[in-house]
Amino acid sequence: MVLACALLVSACSSDPKPVYQEAPAPEAVVTEYDASLEPSAAVLSLVPEDATTLTVTDFDQLRLVLGFASLDSASPDPQRTRFWARAARSDALSTGLLRPVDARLRADFGFGQDDVAWEASYAGGASGWVIAFADDVAMAAVQRAVRAGIGPLEGAVVDADRHLVTSAALPDTEASWGVEPIVQSLVGREAISTFVDRSCLDFDDVFGAGMQAQLAEAPAAALRALDELDAYSVALGAELATVQLGPKRADAFDRVRVAEVMPPTDPDFGVVMSRGVADPSTGRLGYTISDPAAAAELTRTRQLPFAVCRSLGVSAG
Repeated sequence: MVLACALLVSACSSDPKPVYQEAPAPEAVVTEYDASLEPSAAVLSLVPEDATTLTVTDFDQLRLVLGFASLDSASPDPQRTRFWARAARSDALSTGLLRPVDARLRADFGFGQDDVAWEASYAGGASGWVIAFADDVAMAAVQRAVRAGIGPLEGAVVDADRHLVTSAALPDTEASWGVEPIVQSLVGREAISTFVDRSCLDFDDVFGAGMQAQLAEAPAAALRALDELDAYSVALGAELATVQLGPKRADAFDRVRVAEVMPPTDPDFGVVMSRGVADPSTGRLGYTISDPAAAAELTRTRQLPFAVCRSLGVSAG
């Protein structure tokens, strides 16, 4: 994943008034499943509208980045062991839904976790998951494993034609994230992992219970200066993290600076994701990742300073 540096402006203390550059025409909204899209975009029509968060891990991309592009369930055990040891230190947001039953699946059904192209999980008002298998996986074997009730596959729904397995029946397109413009604008970037949240984050959930009430005037004023935030996404690559807040964010520079003026998270966001840059016209933020596993932890636990909710009622501590 490469950030277009020409489009990003470094945050600094003397930022001029944002100038909104002309944005490229948006691509047509795709409301049906399209396997040719990046997983974070392809999955949208499979996510129920009541879900509020979405986590996607692209195992094909992870294997490519780590140098195991041809790895599958038939690969030698030492090779697969080395891959998963390295994956544990990556910014993959999932450790593999099928890994707890991988040995049995490979022995009895001829496929396993290493045949998964990508997987996604969603939570909130609706919860569930989606697994997309590689094109050469025998879906008849997957169907047998589902009928046998192996691990998380018990009760799952198999779409053999599209090489998909889902935890529940698919939602109608009109009742999915596939028709949500706010989400469509946040996904589709090549990444190892993508996290989407259809809300902002409570300050104390990010920085610790009671911390907002203790803020001094300067950081409290920084919190009041933010605009409202309805949704955001984080795309984690091998070295870079890209955040999407939606277009025309006059507070883009301010949101980059939140981590600098607020209490540290654990692990420290400013150390794990550093050198923040921002583009107000697209609402895009960029960070350099120094510790991929810690970046994944911060994203999973939603300790993301740039995504805090605006607050007009903060008083100095």
